[in-house]
This record gives sequence, C-alpha cells and structure tokens, in this order.
Amino acid sequence: MLVTIESKQERPKWLKAPAPVGDNYRELKGLVQRLRLHTVCESAACPNVGECWNQRTATFMILGNVCTRRCGFCAVQKGVPLAMDFDEPRRVAEAVEALGLRYAVVTSVNRDDQKDGGAEIFAMVIQQIRERVPGCKVEVLVPDFQGSHPAMRTVMAARPDVLNHNTETVPRLYRTVRLGARYERSLEMLAYAKSLDATIPTKSGLMLGLGETKEEVLQTMGDLRAHGVSILTLGQYLRPSPKHLPILRYVDPEEFAEYKVQGKAMGFAHVESGPLVRSSYHASDQV
Repeated sequence: MLVTIESKQERPKWLKAPAPVGDNYRELKGLVQRLRLHTVCESAACPNVGECWNQRTATFMILGNVCTRRCGFCAVQKGVPLAMDFDEPRRVAEAVEALGLRYAVVTSVNRDDQKDGGAEIFAMVIQQIRERVPGCKVEVLVPDFQGSHPAMRTVMAARPDVLNHNTETVPRLYRTVRLGARYERSLEMLAYAKSLDATIPTKSGLMLGLGETKEEVLQTMGDLRAHGVSILTLGQYLRPSPKHLPILRYVDPEEFAEYKVQGKAMGFAHVESGPLVRSSYHASDQV
C-alpha cells in the first residue's frame, strides 16, 4: 500500500489559507448562483477561495460543470457533459460588470465531445466582456483542444489579453496525472498560440508534490520558455479527496523561491511561485 505524506504528518503551516467567510464572499456566491455560473474556485476546491472572493475576484469556469477527462488531481465532476449553453457568455459578462472587474479570468472544463473543444464559447465570452465592460482585460485558461489548430485560432482571433494553458506536471508523470493529455501537444499548442500573435503573452503552470524531481521541474520550465511562454505559475498540489492522487511531498517555500529565481534567469517575464499559488492567483499582477 502506498504511504502518502498526508498519513505521516500534518499539513505545514504555510499551507493555511483564510476561511471562505465575509460579506464579499457571500455576495459573490449569491451572484454566481443567480446567474447560473460556475467558478473553478468552488468546482476545483481552490484553497484561496476565501481570500480571492473577499477581494471580489473569481475565475469563471465555462462550458458547464462536467469534464470529459478524468485527471487524477482534479476535483471537477467527470462524466457526460450537458448541452452547450450559448447564453453563458452573456451571463459571465454580466457577472464581470456586477463585480466591477478590471481583469477577468475565464477557464473551462475539457469538452472533448465538441469538435472545437468549446473554442467558440471562449471567443464569445471575450467579446461579451469587452462589449459590456470596456477596458476590462481578459485572461483565458484553455484546454489543449486535442491539438486542434482551428480551435486555437478561434480563441486567438478574439484577442485575449493572456492565453494560458497549463502543462500541470512534468512529462514523466503525464500518464498518471493528466489522462487524455500529452506533454508535447501542450507545448506545441502554446507555441502555436504565440505564432498566431506574438503580442499576446502566453502563460503556463505546474503543480508540485506529485513525485517530480527538481531537475524535472527545471527541465519543464526550460521547455516552456523555449516554446515562447513568458508567464509561469508554480504551486503545491493539494489532494481534493482520498479518491485523488496522493501528495508525495510538501515543497517548502524556500524551494519555491529558488524556482522563481531560476525562472527569471531563464527569461520569464513573471514567475508566481509559492505553496498556495494557483494559475489565476494574483493574475492581474502577473501581466
């Protein structure tokens, strides 16, 4: 039987996050429910939901709440997704306006059941936000679209302010961590997005603590930089439930600080690196 680190020690003090309480938290929760929207903050059990929602920031999750892939790290529901909701972009834009956002982050579940992977809806969300909240910047965190160049062209044609696609882990662990994904495909899609418009920053992120080595992390960082990625996020993997992949190591803050230094030396324009860092954590500060 695999003995996980969680069974041997308590969660370190640096992984303590504020509880999800407060007036802003309750207001945002009510808004999301009223507009029938989903957030990755809740669906993926993000530890920063209390901090971010009380600062009136949230990452909207489009294309429904059911993912067609079964990644071992993710808390989002898996199964057969619902029909595409073409009114969803309008409701996301309404929420962005109600919150008074100047920077919106939009991600999605994987929709491998759709030919374009949901790219059209991503483009519609960007357009609706721009129409309703002029001046609001929009970052999109997209799936790999199964390597579809037409899908990526659809998203990039809408000119997001940042195009994000997470590699999540090192290549050796892909078959365990990212079922249905391929490391080389993720790198290629990031490079392709950059080739379509070099003025739009590309971004990616990794979770640590799943069994990767320091050398593998640095190699993956180098690969991302070589494929044009300019913004990098590194954070600690936290197990959503006993059914998910175990935590094999708690990475201490000093090691995260080392990766930040190494990343800057590699040429990344910004590196957000720390135990509680997630892809959209302090996203507006990264641009």
